Amino acid sequence: MASGKILVAQGGGPTAVINQSLVGVALEARRFAQIGHIYGAHHGVRGIVDEDFVDLTQETSHNLEQVANTPSSALGSTRDKPDVAYCKEIFRVLQAHQIGHFFYIGGNDSSDTVRIVSEQARAASYNLRCIHIPKTIDNDLVGNDHTPGFPSAARFVAQAFAGANLDNAALPGVYVGVVMGRHAGFLTAASALGKKFPDDGPHLIYLPERTFVLEKFLADVKTTYARYGRCVIAVSEGIHDATGTPIAALLAKEMEHDAHGNVQLSGNGALADLLCEEIKSKLGIKRVRGDTFGYLQRSFIGCVSDVDQREAREVGEKAVQFAMWGGRDGSVAIKRTGFYSVDYELLPIEEVAGKTRVMEDEFIAPNGTDVTDAFRLYLRPLLGSGMPDAFRLRHNPVAKVLMKK
Repeated sequence: MASGKILVAQGGGPTAVINQSLVGVALEARRFAQIGHIYGAHHGVRGIVDEDFVDLTQETSHNLEQVANTPSSALGSTRDKPDVAYCKEIFRVLQAHQIGHFFYIGGNDSSDTVRIVSEQARAASYNLRCIHIPKTIDNDLVGNDHTPGFPSAARFVAQAFAGANLDNAALPGVYVGVVMGRHAGFLTAASALGKKFPDDGPHLIYLPERTFVLEKFLADVKTTYARYGRCVIAVSEGIHDATGTPIAALLAKEMEHDAHGNVQLSGNGALADLLCEEIKSKLGIKRVRGDTFGYLQRSFIGCVSDVDQREAREVGEKAVQFAMWGGRDGSVAIKRTGFYSVDYELLPIEEVAGKTRVMEDEFIAPNGTDVTDAFRLYLRPLLGSGMPDAFRLRHNPVAKVLMKK
């Protein structure tokens, strides 16, 4: 029998619903008499090695529910990417505190941390149940139909592009919106769900699943601008050339790198500015504007999918149930059933850890600059209820008097 202490932590980028999973764990754990203490680690695995814990057992149910409806990571997060030595330190702390169940809410790197810690526990014959709880706005965890956090971020992106399209129609020009997604284009593709009329933007969508050719991009913009008198473009931050080199790195003279040595794609606005400059200089279009959505799409308050909220809570609840009844470590996965309902499975952690899902070919239009109806049918249920709608004035022209032909 595992110890009556559990530890939960949050890792990676915050989302609008990650606290639903945290609270799902905390409240579901209270239903099991053998669970005596529920600890939370501040700032993910960094908080574990620093023994920076908070006792969630003492939290009121009411306050937990309030926190559940609040975006971002209530416990704080980390970008630390533990190696084996780091995970040995994590395991040493878990042993010292007699933790019997370890729940880590996060994406690809977090799942790999759970895998390594689980291996350490088995090697030491220590009775520790390790469960990974899915979370990522990139929607790039393998084995999942979708991941909590993505639907709310997708809802934001769809609404933001719907608004940008209205603005662009009122004052025509070229608009470039850069969306998060280093390897997977799901979030950028969500921009298509903001379209209502055939001439609505985004008119062009560029995803990391397809090679980006600058000359082709400029030709696409020129053709679209000639057709509509304007052009709205959605671009994934991870677009790259045939060699895999990020376009931002090719166009920029200097680029920052993150802690893992990757080119810093998010938050610096470089790609949007560079593409806008290419359009201005090569196509001679004067009104060109660009935005980088950056952190806005992760924890935007008041733009949350109710479907996402519900499922984020349920993956936390199911994680505890799998830990208490399943008898094995693993990663909770969302599986779609019927037109739209879901079930949950516990996948072997090795099937998820360190792997990256990208958009399936059936979701990307043959021209490479749009999505298919299959993607629209896939995403629409996830966006939840109450999606705002845009309307137009009907064109009832009044006959001219002074400018008669």
